[in-house]
Amino acid sequence: MTAPEPFEALPEDWTKALAVVAHPDDLEFGGAAAVARWTRQGKEVVYVLLTSGEAGIDGIPPAESGPLREAEQIESARIVGVSSVEFLGQPDGTIEYGVALRRLITGVIRRHRPEIVITNNFRDTWDGDVVLNQADHISTGKATLDAVRDAANRWIFPEEGERWNGVRQVWMAGSPNGKHAVDTTETFEVGVESLRAHKAYIDGLNWPDFDPAEFLEGMGRAAGSRLGTTFAAPFEVFTP
Repeated sequence: MTAPEPFEALPEDWTKALAVVAHPDDLEFGGAAAVARWTRQGKEVVYVLLTSGEAGIDGIPPAESGPLREAEQIESARIVGVSSVEFLGQPDGTIEYGVALRRLITGVIRRHRPEIVITNNFRDTWDGDVVLNQADHISTGKATLDAVRDAANRWIFPEEGERWNGVRQVWMAGSPNGKHAVDTTETFEVGVESLRAHKAYIDGLNWPDFDPAEFLEGMGRAAGSRLGTTFAAPFEVFTP
């Protein structure tokens, strides 16, 4: 059996990143330890959530679940050093890829003017084989990648503000096609704490044996073995 290719380290010569994802918890299932590393370096990271995750807890109606999950996400972000968290009010579970979503995200990119944009895995699966991805993740990731290009074109969505062509790369968290990673050895435990902050959501999953530390350790060690570190977070990299 052929060993997987080693990961290449992500560049860290930037100062501001914007993370655009579909739901509260999306960043915490693998990426939060990387964010903690970057904020410790003095970098600014902004979180933008398209939805409030209101359809994510089967036993709690959306009107109650949405505010609860927003509060958990704000606390989860605080743990990893992120103070700016925005919720855009899109419908959880039925995010539609298209011009309207591209326009919305273009406006966010132009307002925040990041160098790096982080987003959801938009591949059909998580493992390149059978573990299916969610439609919201796919729509969000595709629209974000397109919106980075849209934001750089002054003639596309001019009503969304002055163009921003300063995005150097888009990093897609959790992609089965990732070839890059960042060392999260020193911030792994902070990432675990950040995931644990989504207590109501995790309880609502009804996974009695789910352990955030065990879950993240399995992924983190596998990625770390390809980067030459104890733990790592993998990403697929796109250059606009």
